[in-house]
Amino acid sequence: MRVINANTPIGYEQPLIEFRGVSKTYIGGTHALSDVNLKINKGEFVFVVGSSGAGKSTFMKLIMREEKANVGDVIVNGYNLSTMKRKQIPMLRRTMGIVFQDFRLIPTMNVFENVAFAMHVVGAGNRKIRKEVSRALSKVGLGHKARSMPDELSGGEQQRVGLARALVNAPDLIIADEPTGNVDPNMSYEIVGLLDEINKRGTTILMVTHDHNLVRDFHHRVIMLDGGRVVADNAEGSAI
Repeated sequence: MRVINANTPIGYEQPLIEFRGVSKTYIGGTHALSDVNLKINKGEFVFVVGSSGAGKSTFMKLIMREEKANVGDVIVNGYNLSTMKRKQIPMLRRTMGIVFQDFRLIPTMNVFENVAFAMHVVGAGNRKIRKEVSRALSKVGLGHKARSMPDELSGGEQQRVGLARALVNAPDLIIADEPTGNVDPNMSYEIVGLLDEINKRGTTILMVTHDHNLVRDFHHRVIMLDGGRVVADNAEGSAI
């Protein structure tokens, strides 16, 4: 359900993402997150870092409503995910684009078709699809590869297709889960540079990474998780 607060001052924007005392324990007793409280505002670029098992994946899954908190409230784009009905989940996910570490392109579709697929899912018309897919591919520098198949592309090019697919529906939020994990270091900087440009146009970016060089060189807010807790939150963006 949408969160409506009658006491919110006029002109005040609620955070795009808010965790209120959130804890998540899986069946079997694994404590993935413990009492997480944080806010991410519209237009921020946030790195999420931490060692394996720190809770990063669960943190992202809660935002995408792939998992549900045991305790507390997760608010995303005005929706309370803790009370959201299953039929509302597709509406939530239409407000976000997702970039995966392993690209997840459909091998039997060419570049244009892979990006267009994200628009077909939300029922866009063919004319709009042609326009927006071409625009998205141009933004990531792949307009000339529209008819190429995924196996004809380098890893970096495949990830840029994934990025075009994530932004083609003009989402409020892009979630990038280790987007540089399967590309070389130079391409890693290029991918984050593209995310940086998208962020400058107003899209909120939430990126999980283990690459501390990227975190150091791109000066954005950094949230560090350890043992399921937020142990550092550097809103100024210098290295943690």
